[in-house]
Amino acid sequence: MSILMILEIAAAAGAGLTAGIFYAFSTFVMAALARLPAEQGIAAMNSINVTVINPWFMAVFMGTPVLCGIIAILALLRWNEPGSLLVIAAALTYIAGSFVVTMVFNVPLNNALAAAAPASSEGAALWARYLIDWTLWNHVRTALPLVAMVLLVTGLIAQNRPS
Repeated sequence: MSILMILEIAAAAGAGLTAGIFYAFSTFVMAALARLPAEQGIAAMNSINVTVINPWFMAVFMGTPVLCGIIAILALLRWNEPGSLLVIAAALTYIAGSFVVTMVFNVPLNNALAAAAPASSEGAALWARYLIDWTLWNHVRTALPLVAMVLLVTGLIAQNRPS
């Protein structure tokens, strides 16, 4: 097994884990938080946003885009070999769909929520918008890492198919 294959498998696993985490938020966590009064929902989400900054999550969340960058460069160097274009597409899809979307859309929404006064009418209005906007972008960052994982697996299959 080559180093490239190991990196691609690790990136596929990271993409799958990330998609699964985001999937949970899209399918039931945000709906559960929306059922709470605004003040409690804000407090719960703020707690999640603090707690998520831990070595286990961050290793996957920050490590997978790094792996994707590495495998994209290696695949570019071997672009004419089977599966290379799939790997490049997967890496770019993951980086854009998970890391960039999170940093450009979800994190600013999280920061605004953290700065809100939960018991105020402004806090309640922000929470109502947050639930819609944050969840929309979370759907994007659920789907694209899943697509990236499928592309990576397909690329691995193409690379290892007998000639």
